Amino acid sequence: MIAVNVFVDSEGEHRGFRISGHAGFGEPGEDIVCAAVSVLAQNTVNAIEAFTEDSFLCSVEDGYLDCSFSGKVSKETKLLLNTMLLGLESIRDSSPKEDQKGDPFIWIMTEEV
Repeated sequence: MIAVNVFVDSEGEHRGFRISGHAGFGEPGEDIVCAAVSVLAQNTVNAIEAFTEDSFLCSVEDGYLDCSFSGKVSKETKLLLNTMLLGLESIRDSSPKEDQKGDPFIWIMTEEV
């Protein structure tokens, strides 16, 4: 299962996100759900870096991407993050709802930090 945690502050402002795990939809290297999630997440981080001046830190490992913002998040970054979430929700909604064990392939949760 891929877990997507979106972190917001008490005012609902984005503070970061974490994506971890593997979908288990297909064999490693052929899992289209994992590939789609990875492309969306990586492209979002690259776009924030290229098109905004927002300060953030990212940690990337196999099956793991953690991104946190150190200052105020610009409207451009908000748009990019909301676009990523829309894409993730679309992948979740168009994929089978659960794997053979009954777990969802993608789980998305917003957490207040």
